[in-house]
Amino acid sequence: MELLVAYQDDPAGHNMAKFLSKEMKLDGDVFRGKYYDLVIIPTPAISADWLEEKYDYDGFVFLSKHAAESGVLALTCHSTGNFSTAKFGGNDRQVAVPKPDLQKIYLQTLEKNQSQFSDFQITIEATHHGPTALSKPSIFIEIGTTEKQWTDESLCNSIAVLVHQVMSQPIPEHPVAICFGGTHYPSKFTEELLHGKFALGTVVPKHALDELDEKLFSHILEQNSMAKAALLDWKGLGSNKQKVLDLLDSTDLEVIHL
Repeated sequence: MELLVAYQDDPAGHNMAKFLSKEMKLDGDVFRGKYYDLVIIPTPAISADWLEEKYDYDGFVFLSKHAAESGVLALTCHSTGNFSTAKFGGNDRQVAVPKPDLQKIYLQTLEKNQSQFSDFQITIEATHHGPTALSKPSIFIEIGTTEKQWTDESLCNSIAVLVHQVMSQPIPEHPVAICFGGTHYPSKFTEELLHGKFALGTVVPKHALDELDEKLFSHILEQNSMAKAALLDWKGLGSNKQKVLDLLDSTDLEVIHL
């Protein structure tokens, strides 16, 4: 069973959790459900590397706000990890185990319901922030982009309905790819997720490729042991194109240029 997690002081996450918990039974500090359990935690979600000390689940789905300096309205979903120094939770140079199939179905579900969210960009983000140390797969589902959206109970409830819809059905499996290159909002990888055959594991953006070495690359492979391919944003690899190709040459991954 999966555990949904929201930080009590995150308005978007808390609003989603509050809506979902209405149909659940409180048992200690855990809301029990038929398809998943839910917990509201007292510490920020990005710093929740401690969860497995207290909760034993197959995976973790974090409900969270999304902030961006651009102010562009966005509904996002992404895996977590730090390619260099950990500035926002987690550990240095550590990536979490992703949840590729849930991410794919959730984003496709968002797109099918896009008429409800016509002002919002539906996108994944490159892998960033914590937690990074959980041994079970995890993913962030986020509502952006300003306090107006985070505190909009109708919006948060609408997203929560879709989260429940996704998590109360069997999640189909897809071939998984690790992604390299592109921007923080990687349009080619989002397009693949929505309309291609692959689900996506860790997404290493162009700006993080300078940090990539054999040790970090091996760690990413370990955390993405389900992956069968590597997707390359060919024009978005910058000066690290050859380094990425050389590292991938030592693997059995199918290399696909986008």
